[in-house]
Amino acid sequence: MVLADVGMPRMAARVYAYVLADDADHYTARELGDGLAVSLAAISGATKYLVQVGMIRRIRRPGDRADSYVIDDDDLWASVLTARSDITVRVRDVLAEGADVLGDTRGGRRLRRSELFFEFLQHDLDGMVERWDVYRKEHGGDEL
Repeated sequence: MVLADVGMPRMAARVYAYVLADDADHYTARELGDGLAVSLAAISGATKYLVQVGMIRRIRRPGDRADSYVIDDDDLWASVLTARSDITVRVRDVLAEGADVLGDTRGGRRLRRSELFFEFLQHDLDGMVERWDVYRKEHGGDEL
């Protein structure tokens, strides 16, 4: 419920919570549907969203006909932030283009300020992932 409360679609939040807490190393759509007692259609939309935002990956295991979904056990949240990093760059670039078009107007200054914020955010995200690697090692996170 917390993930849904912060903006993640409800079914995607349920699927992510399930794979985060469950012990399997991969999941088919059917396994996810059975585990959550929901339809394959609900799982399809949820997994599509989770793959798009980088929270899980779709793989095809040798010999299997169905796709499987995996979560990155080594770096659960940093990979999510890294995926968001690409979005911040794209948003920043669009804001810069808009500011260039509008020039020195009130709207242009708003866009330029927004561009500066996303530039700051990008810089901070890059540094955060690096700091996380150090912090994780110092606090025994590699053994967990």
